[in-house]
Amino acid sequence: MVSQTEFYQLPAPVVEVTEEHTRVTLFAHKPWTEMDREERVRACYLHSCLRYVTRDFMTNASLRQRFGMDERNISIASRVIRDTVEAGKVRPKDPETAPKHMKYIPYWA
Repeated sequence: MVSQTEFYQLPAPVVEVTEEHTRVTLFAHKPWTEMDREERVRACYLHSCLRYVTRDFMTNASLRQRFGMDERNISIASRVIRDTVEAGKVRPKDPETAPKHMKYIPYWA
């Protein structure tokens, strides 16, 4: 589900787990420019999860590719990553790395 969401550059699904059931809400295509902060953070988190389980790491470049952003949007991708770090959803793999070479992993990794 997550890989197909990324392939088609869809907003990240919302997963809700209760005692009785799990509900997943999928969304139609929406350009990253129309996504709100919460949608971008959710997409960034799931992107880091997908990269991690495929033995890779999220980077600014991989996130730009996920959103279909132009290379010149480095600062926008950095902002989304910063928002996701502040939300506690991802963390730097090695906090001592220079920002230009930073790699990120899900908070639970």
